[in-house]
Amino acid sequence: MSTGTERNKTEDQTVTGTLDTPVTTESLPKVRGSLPRWATAAILAGSLVVVGAVLAATGFSVGLWIVLSAVLFAVVTYVTSRVVEGRRKAVDRLVTVLVTGAFLLAMIPLVSVLFTVISQGWARFDPQFFNSSMRGVVGEGGGALHAIQGTLIITALAAVLSIPVGALTAVYLVEYGNNSRLARAITFFVDVMTGIPSIVAGLFAYALFALILGPGVRLGIVGAVALTVLMIPIVVRATEEMLKIVPNELREASYALGVPKWRTILKVVIPTTAGGIATGIMLAIARVIGETAPLLVTVGTALGVNLNPFDGRMATLPVFAYYSYAVPGVPREPFIDRAWTAALVLMLIVMVLNIVARLISRVFAPKTR
Repeated sequence: MSTGTERNKTEDQTVTGTLDTPVTTESLPKVRGSLPRWATAAILAGSLVVVGAVLAATGFSVGLWIVLSAVLFAVVTYVTSRVVEGRRKAVDRLVTVLVTGAFLLAMIPLVSVLFTVISQGWARFDPQFFNSSMRGVVGEGGGALHAIQGTLIITALAAVLSIPVGALTAVYLVEYGNNSRLARAITFFVDVMTGIPSIVAGLFAYALFALILGPGVRLGIVGAVALTVLMIPIVVRATEEMLKIVPNELREASYALGVPKWRTILKVVIPTTAGGIATGIMLAIARVIGETAPLLVTVGTALGVNLNPFDGRMATLPVFAYYSYAVPGVPREPFIDRAWTAALVLMLIVMVLNIVARLISRVFAPKTR
């Protein structure tokens, strides 16, 4: 007993001695300073001024000015932060500059395309463009009513054909496939279909209907089938990924209550991911609505309104814009204006579809509260 007591006293004295040891400033890590908030703006402004002054003397170029200013800004930021704040903070600032620069670089073509299409297409963005066709028009005037209607009809038919096939295929792969040989084969072919060129889908649809109806067939339904070939793999992939993120605990809880598997899929699994599935479908529609090559082969073009996809050629916005720009009449300017306005309308339709997809995703998203 005495030995244990003496040992405890010794340990207490050791701990006490360690805690009572005075802490000096030399034993503490050195605390680095930090750059003020205005330092980044000041360095950027200085880089722009310095590079602009150098280029003004040698030959000014806006693109070269921006690139060299960005490089100088990154170097000066890193060196200044390394001296004041240390290596870790300097590397963090450098990576932030590189990531921000990459983002701005990626935004340049997007902003350029938006600016060009809006500025060029605004000239014919008038009521006549939306309520008249090109029937009997050889110069100025006319519109793209027939092309807008054709685009909406063919895209709607493609959605009706592809959404059930793609969604049910994804349900089979996730819920019933169990990595079987058939499931692996379907996955392989879906991956292959994802990467096929759009013109191949158009040639496939044309060859299929040419065997049935004869060569030279041009119908709206043929274009819808071509777009369906392009839409199905996108719908399958989007739906499959959404179904995979459903926790297995939800399925097991439903099975524990005696609910059959098909009813569990309809009442538990699909409603849980309805927002994500709807978003994927809308993005698939936005992906194919601007396709030109397959519609050139399968649908052709028309000057007047044709609302029957099973009878004759139909006009679509991508093909309308292509022919207006590639084969303009005389004078050339009205055709070019109509081509830019058709591109603007097509871009607006795609934007609306993306907005609708986000709204659907927000409405059907699982409630966390």
